[in-house]
Amino acid sequence: MGKYDQPARRPAVVAGASSGIGAETARCLAAAGFPVALGARRVERCEEIAAEIRAAGGEAVAHPLDVASDESVATFAAKAAADLGDVEVVVSNAALIGPGALLETDSARLAAEVDVNLLGPHRLVRAFVPAMVARTRGDIVFVSSDVALRARPYMGGYSATKAGLEGLVASLQMELEGTGVRASVVRPGPTWSEMGMDWEPDAAAKVLNEWMKWGHARHSHFLKASAIADVITSVVSAPRGVHLSPVDVNPEAPVESS
Repeated sequence: MGKYDQPARRPAVVAGASSGIGAETARCLAAAGFPVALGARRVERCEEIAAEIRAAGGEAVAHPLDVASDESVATFAAKAAADLGDVEVVVSNAALIGPGALLETDSARLAAEVDVNLLGPHRLVRAFVPAMVARTRGDIVFVSSDVALRARPYMGGYSATKAGLEGLVASLQMELEGTGVRASVVRPGPTWSEMGMDWEPDAAAKVLNEWMKWGHARHSHFLKASAIADVITSVVSAPRGVHLSPVDVNPEAPVESS
């Protein structure tokens, strides 16, 4: 294998793979030829998606994963490597979000968002990246959000943790310079997914109205999760020596009829 060649087999893991962007990313990676290990707390959903991937001719396994637990991350990493071989690609997608004014948010709920959205990605780094550095190759992609650049009302915890995540990745990128390992940020704009679907209707309506008030919604179109998955797959498929980061992905406004 030449200096800038990728190995023919590149096992990938997707954290937060039970729905939305994570599920679509697992499907997209598998269709592109990556063996995939799906992880989430809702492992039964991951198992269904893995079975679907295998039925389509891909290679996929599923295991429980709670990124808020050191033990769970370590166990998942060991099982993924045992099933698929050395992990070449990691997609850090698991996230927690809840609507509410900061004045009414207790510290325990805010701490839960920090644990999943900020410490969770660090746990994945610790579990997978040292071995990548030893092999002088690998990709870890962090799914961020446009709120990292422009905070949104009633989403203070999510906004803060995504901004913190991008700070963490910026440091990681500098530390990985020259190792052959790429740490990348993919930053989705408004996207249809299950995140926020468990909100109370009144709370969701208030959040969306506040977005409009502060100019966060230029138009009503949202991205499909598959669009983000396509971008993630492109990022990790880039030739060695090419680093795509950060990548902003936003919905295009509808074409105005004449």
